[in-house]
Amino acid sequence: MAHPRYPHVFAPLDLGFTRLKNRILMGSMHTGLEDIEGGFERMAAFFAERARGGVGMIITGGIAPNHEGGGGAKLSTPAEAAQHRIVTDAVHAADPDVKIVMQILHAGPLAGTPACVAPSAIRSRIGRFVPNELDADGIEKQLADFANCAALAKSAGYDGVEIIGSAGYLLSTFLVERTNTRTDEWGGDFTNRMRFPVEVIRRARAAVGDDFILVFRIPAMDMLEGGMSGEEVIELAQAVEAAGASIISTHFTWHEAQVPTIATMVPRAAFAEVTGRIRKHVGVPMITSNRINMPDVAEAVLAAGHADLVSMARPMLADADLVNKARDGREDEINTCIACNQACLDHTFTGKLTSCLVNPRACNETLMPVRPAAVARDLAVVGAGPAGLAFAVEAAQRGHRITLYDAAPEIGGQFNLARRVPGKEEFSETLRYFRRMIDKLGITLKLNTRADAALLAAAGHDEVVVATGIRPRVPDLPGIDHPKAVGYIDAILGHRPVGRRVAIMGAGGIGFDVATLITHAGPSAAVDIPTFCREWGVDFANHPRGGVTGVPIQIEKADREVVILQRRDGAPGKTLGRTTGWTHRLSLVRRGVKLIGGVTYLKIDDDGLHTLVNGEPTLFAVDTVIICAGQEPERSLYDALLAAGINARLIGGANEAAELDAKRAIAEATELALAS
Repeated sequence: MAHPRYPHVFAPLDLGFTRLKNRILMGSMHTGLEDIEGGFERMAAFFAERARGGVGMIITGGIAPNHEGGGGAKLSTPAEAAQHRIVTDAVHAADPDVKIVMQILHAGPLAGTPACVAPSAIRSRIGRFVPNELDADGIEKQLADFANCAALAKSAGYDGVEIIGSAGYLLSTFLVERTNTRTDEWGGDFTNRMRFPVEVIRRARAAVGDDFILVFRIPAMDMLEGGMSGEEVIELAQAVEAAGASIISTHFTWHEAQVPTIATMVPRAAFAEVTGRIRKHVGVPMITSNRINMPDVAEAVLAAGHADLVSMARPMLADADLVNKARDGREDEINTCIACNQACLDHTFTGKLTSCLVNPRACNETLMPVRPAAVARDLAVVGAGPAGLAFAVEAAQRGHRITLYDAAPEIGGQFNLARRVPGKEEFSETLRYFRRMIDKLGITLKLNTRADAALLAAAGHDEVVVATGIRPRVPDLPGIDHPKAVGYIDAILGHRPVGRRVAIMGAGGIGFDVATLITHAGPSAAVDIPTFCREWGVDFANHPRGGVTGVPIQIEKADREVVILQRRDGAPGKTLGRTTGWTHRLSLVRRGVKLIGGVTYLKIDDDGLHTLVNGEPTLFAVDTVIICAGQEPERSLYDALLAAGINARLIGGANEAAELDAKRAIAEATELALAS
C-alpha cells in the first residue's frame, strides 16, 4: 500500500497494452558494463537490485544500433540480443511488474569512431572526428538499423525501447541549423529537419508492433544558442506522438553546452516546468528529469501537473531501495544522490566503470555482495567523517557491534566543510542519512570524545578501525604564521576574518570551494531557480532558441578581489571533475576571480604574498592569504595503537591524503566493512 504522502508517485499508469505500477522510473545512464567481458551478468545484478527496490520502469544505458553509432556496445544481431536476455530475464525474475526499456543511442558526431556520421560534415566542439555526411543510401541504412535494433530489443525480452533524440547525438543534429546544413528533404526548414527523427519513430513502431513501449527522448531545451525554439519542440513532440511514440521523455542540454543541468549547483526539479509546458500539447504521457533526487520532489512535480512520470537515474545509483523506502514512509533512510558526478558521469566520460560516491556497491553488486557477518564482533571506529561513517553503517548492517568515536561535536568530518559551500547544500543529505542509520542500527556514538590508545584498550574492542582523516599541510614558507595567513578550515568555518583582497594558495577542489564561498553573495543558485537562471543565462519562461538568453550573465558577488594560485604551469582547475570542473572555473571567472599557474611562493609579510610567476617576481598585495596547500594523513592514533599491540586497520584520509577524496574513502571503507 502506498504511503499517503505520495499519492501521485504511487498511482499506476495505464498505457493501454500494459501498465506501469508507479510513476518513478530509473532513467538511462551508461555504466560501462555494457562494454566489458562479463558485463551483462553484472548489469543483470545491477538492474535486478533496482527492480527489487520498487521502481516502475528501468531504462538501460545507451546501446548503439550499429558500429557507426557508437563504436562500443551495440545491438544489431541475434547473437547480441541473446546477451541482453541475461538482463531482461533477471529484471523480470526480480519483479515481473517492472518494465525494462533499452535505450537506443546513436551518438552521431559524438561517436568515438572515424566511421561516425551526421547530417552534415560538421565536427562537434567535443567530438574526436569530423563526421561523415550521410548520403541518401546512408540515411536509409541508419533508418533500417534503428528499426532492426528495436525489433531485436523486443526479441531480447525488453518491454520497450527509448530512442534518444537529444544531447548532440545523431537525431538532434538533424534538428538544428547549426549542425544540419543540408538542402535536400532532410534539411532546410524545420519540417524537413525533423523528418529524420520522426521517421525513426515511425520505422521503429512498424518493426515492434503496437504492444511495445516506445519512448522518444526529446531535446526539450538544447541549452545552446541556435538550438530549437519552444514552438519547434512542441511541433516535434506532436509529430513523434503521431508517428507512434508511447511516451515522450524530456532531456535538457547538449553535451557541448555551457550550462550545468545535473550538477549539484543546479536547483532540484529546475526543468520540470518546461516539461509541463510541452505536456499541454500532446496526448501521450511525459517524463521529466534532472535533479529530482527525493520522493517529495517527485510528488510535487507530479502534483503540479508538470509530468506523468519522473526519471531518477543517479538517485538509483545512490540508493536502489529509494522507491520502497518512500512507499514505507522511510524517507529519512534514503541515501540521497548529491549530484557530485564524481563516480558516475566523471567515470563515464573518462572511460571508467560507473559507480557512486555515496554507494560504491553501485555497478559492483556481484563484486561486493552483502552477507551477514559469520561472527559478530565488537568494533571501534575512530573518526566520524565519510570513511568512518561508511564503515560503521555497513559493518553494523552485517551484524557487528559498532562504537563510533569522534572528537568533534557532530558527525561529518570534511563533509561539514563542503556543505557550507554555496552549490554543495546537498552534502547535508548524506549526513542526515548517516545520522538516521546510526540511530536505526544501534551504533553507539561518542562525540566530543578524543579516543586515545589507553581509552580504546580499556574498552576491550576486538578491533579498531582508524578513520581519523587528514590534517592540512602547512607549507615551509617564511611568514606562514603571519596574521595574513589563514588556513582553509578557519576560512570556511569563519573562525578567522577574511579581507577584501585575497590570494588562495592551491587550486585543487578545496581552493575552488573556498573561492566560491568567499565571493558568494545573495541566494545560492543551487536552491533558487531565478538566481540559477540569471547566473547561467537560462530563460525558462520564454524559451528562446536553445533556452538561453544570449545576454550578459548576471551574478551577484561579494566585494572581494580574489586570485587562485597554483604551482603547476597552465590554467588552474584542470584536476577538477571532468563533468563539473568547467562549471566551477567558469562561475569563478564570471565573478572576477583570477586563475594563475606557474607560481613559486617566496614569503608572506605585511605587504602580502611574494612570489615568482613564471620566473618573474610578483607581489600579490592582499589582506589575506588562504592556505589550501594539500593535506597529510592523521595517523598518530594508528601508530600508537600498533605500538600498544592493539589490532587496528587504517582507512580514508588517514590512509592516503594525497588529495581529499571522499569517493575513495567511502569505497575503501565499504570494501573493508563488507569483508570484515
